[in-house]
Amino acid sequence: MSPVLAGVLQLLALTAALALAYRPLGDHMARVYSSERHYRPEKWIYKVIGANPSAEMRWPAYLRGVLAFSAVSVLFLYALQRAQGILPGSLGFSAIDPDQAFNTAASFVANTNWQSYAGEQAMGHVVQTGGLAVQNFVSAAVGMAVAVALVRGFARSRTGELGNFWADLVRGTVRILLPISVIGAIVLVACGAIQNFAGIHEVGQFLGGSRQWNGGAVASQEVIKELGTNGGGYFNANSAHPFENPTPFSNLFEVFLILVIPFALTRTFGRMVGNLRQGYAILATMATIWLGFTALMMWTEFAHHGPALDIAGGAMEGKETRFGVGASAIFSVATTLTSTGAVNSFHSSFTGLGGGLQLLGMQLGEIAPGGTGSGLYGMLIMAIIAVFIAGLMVGRTPEYLGKKIGTREIKLAACYILITPALVLCFTAAAMALPTPAHSMANPGAHGFSEILYAYTSGANNNGSAFAGLNADTQWFNSTIGLAMLLGRFLPMVFVLALAGSLAEQQPVPATTGTLRTDKPLYAGLLVGTIVVITGLTYFPALALGPLAEGLAS
Repeated sequence: MSPVLAGVLQLLALTAALALAYRPLGDHMARVYSSERHYRPEKWIYKVIGANPSAEMRWPAYLRGVLAFSAVSVLFLYALQRAQGILPGSLGFSAIDPDQAFNTAASFVANTNWQSYAGEQAMGHVVQTGGLAVQNFVSAAVGMAVAVALVRGFARSRTGELGNFWADLVRGTVRILLPISVIGAIVLVACGAIQNFAGIHEVGQFLGGSRQWNGGAVASQEVIKELGTNGGGYFNANSAHPFENPTPFSNLFEVFLILVIPFALTRTFGRMVGNLRQGYAILATMATIWLGFTALMMWTEFAHHGPALDIAGGAMEGKETRFGVGASAIFSVATTLTSTGAVNSFHSSFTGLGGGLQLLGMQLGEIAPGGTGSGLYGMLIMAIIAVFIAGLMVGRTPEYLGKKIGTREIKLAACYILITPALVLCFTAAAMALPTPAHSMANPGAHGFSEILYAYTSGANNNGSAFAGLNADTQWFNSTIGLAMLLGRFLPMVFVLALAGSLAEQQPVPATTGTLRTDKPLYAGLLVGTIVVITGLTYFPALALGPLAEGLAS
């Protein structure tokens, strides 16, 4: 079987699996967030944290809950890393340096999982399982909660109440993420992923010497890092490591985990607003972009420009032979179009145009299908922008799902789409202008610039993957990328929740013959065009200096 055909068949199998899971999972999540019943374990949690899950919250209170919980999480995770040297199960590793501890705490709480360290050489069992793995669950649940709050803004009228953050957080964790993760961890263990609390031990002989590895609860962390679109691996090689991702089947299963909740949330959206066709329109937009990016990535990586690549069946540098070009391309697009950041190959080794696609996927805002929760609310913001543009074309007040998009709503949406590019471009410009950060680049010229641009794009968009040629374990990058991750995660949430509150207070307006049908293919096409044009206008100059220049020169 040719490598190209193998890649296409894997893509078809993945699409079929996502289609089978779409309806049951989407409906289940709608029931979870609409239910008034509280399970007994959930009641115990509410009692411990002192929350009243039945109390409705307006958007400022909901936001305070998000920020308070996240601030406590950052402090706890930072303290856990700083105390690692005296904790049991530390495997002899010392405390994490302050700048790196801050970067890691910000990273995992912001659902980014950017790692400027090698996990097997820095983190013990307690930090990995009691700190990082826990944040993989709750940071994903926070994103889902904010997305559901925005959906309630569309679904409710003449009230500013958006639900209860603590109930949404606990339900998302207990009823959605935990059950799927238990099943998924069993599948990964069956595939060969390790799950233990072993210490450091020697493994085989390599180049005349032994190699030391430590064990860990890898399968259970691997499944939630993918399912929650987190991405932080137990090992420095991430999902290219055979302990995390042993076989081609486990590789495809992990891609399925990355995509299944973000895609299924579109059905949850349609179910909760009472119009499934609206969810299908958002799904069609996400799927069009995802399939288009995957096809382009496979083309750039399979294109043969010389006898070496022809013999290898594509650009195999930096890719695992057990996966090949096709599976690596599929995984790469899935991670960069979501806020996952897991890698099964070195993104820095992709072709120039392939690296550009990875950057562009994150710069779209990671909305196709995007992160767990963040992808849906990001796409709904773009849907509002698209409706506004259509309204300008026909000289009519824009409406979406029966809600008028007025001055306040469009200002909030505009702030949302501007904040992340501002962080990316400003931090990149500062790093390139100062003398010290440039010393971390392993490559000169366009590729070196791409390394810096990729780092801040990944951080501010809460992705977490990296061009491996950049040494990011410096005080400058640990501090600035940490700030980019926190601001890129929580500032947009402010605008999302404020927009949700504004929409929930409105009285629905009836549809007329002049109302734009947002559940039709025409609107889905307009939405795709809006996303591409806005991203292109924002980032094209930076992309021209980096991956485009490199791709055209090769």
